[in-house]
Amino acid sequence: MPESGVSRAQHTHIPTDRTGTRTATAPTATATAATRRTGLLVTLVLGGLTALPPLSMDMYLPALPAVTDALHAPAATVQLTLTACLGGMALGQVVVGPMSDRWGRRRPLLLGMVVYVLATALCVFASTTELLIGFRLLQGLAGAAGIVIARAVVRDMYDGVDMARFFSTLMLISGVAPVVAPLIGGQVLRFTDWRGIFAVLTVVGVLLTLVVWKWLHETLPPEERHTGGVGDALRTMRGLLGDRTFTGYMIAGSLAFAALFAYVSASPFVVQEIYGASPQTFSLLFGINSIGLITVGQINGKVLVGRISLDKALGFGLGVIVLAATALLLMTAGVFGDVGLVPVAAGLFVLMSAMGLAMPNTNALALMRTKHAAGSASALLGTSAFLIGAVASPLVGIAGDATAVPMAVVQLVCAVGAMACFLGLCRPWQRDGTRI
Repeated sequence: MPESGVSRAQHTHIPTDRTGTRTATAPTATATAATRRTGLLVTLVLGGLTALPPLSMDMYLPALPAVTDALHAPAATVQLTLTACLGGMALGQVVVGPMSDRWGRRRPLLLGMVVYVLATALCVFASTTELLIGFRLLQGLAGAAGIVIARAVVRDMYDGVDMARFFSTLMLISGVAPVVAPLIGGQVLRFTDWRGIFAVLTVVGVLLTLVVWKWLHETLPPEERHTGGVGDALRTMRGLLGDRTFTGYMIAGSLAFAALFAYVSASPFVVQEIYGASPQTFSLLFGINSIGLITVGQINGKVLVGRISLDKALGFGLGVIVLAATALLLMTAGVFGDVGLVPVAAGLFVLMSAMGLAMPNTNALALMRTKHAAGSASALLGTSAFLIGAVASPLVGIAGDATAVPMAVVQLVCAVGAMACFLGLCRPWQRDGTRI
């Protein structure tokens, strides 16, 4: 496979030979321009891969009440279609991550994308809730390839602060998906039913598969691949989990993600059923919250990274999430009376925005410790996040669709748990016995 035209040396503008040794020749203007073009192209492709999961879930959100009516199923059962997709993405990463460490990034990714397209097309024809749940599970299993391999490719190309900045850049690109997806979903529902949403997703999957095949080259050289089998992969993962700091970042990031997904899963019913908003209003509010997440993510990457430690930025973000979740619980529980949609929406906006500090920094801090097994580490990060998110999803509907209290409770428990893991396991004030 041809190598990606992007290397750490090129990103730091230090000319090197193929072994990584500094050379005396400065890069030409043509070479620099080519590197910039290649870097932008890879960024867009990886952004598309990381955008696919939120696109698959968020575009479907405005249709959840319609699916409930069409398939004559209770809200909690229909929410399992989200849980199935999320759980599939979690389990798929455990398989695809080690595969990419052994066979490279490109082949497992292309296989996963093809299966994703087929599974999404089958969702169009689901006639029962059970079939839809099954097809969504397969969709998630296949879609996991894009998530785990995109992170591994970033680890192949970047390190340290550069990696944290790149994750924030990916958040800008992939963050467009949550903004656009519900808006598209709401508009699709004006012309067709919920099945049309899966038809659109099928087309998107086909286009992204072609883009990956054409422009995303191999980033893991054969000499750096693992040659062992399943046993070796399990030993590698066990070693990663034995790293207390890595595990702390993994669990803290996963719990933060679960707080976010509690919002994703519950918000269609909270906004539309409890507060009586239209699907278009829900899509608008969801888009505004996503813009907040993107904006804070860019502040993190462009302003904070390199000026303050990643741990400080992460700790501040988790603290804001705890405060926002506490405020949401008090409001939804009626402590301040009937506050209406606007204050609740404001609390959700603050919570979502703070994810722009939590999500890129937990990934970067964890992956900084795992150059030797980026695919397996990425798989553990993604699997943990999606499994905990899958557990949180049905809990938000446990009391039916007439109250938002379960959503707020789940968010607060997850936020406090994330902060506890960050402080108790990562111990950001101490590294190897020394203060930082």
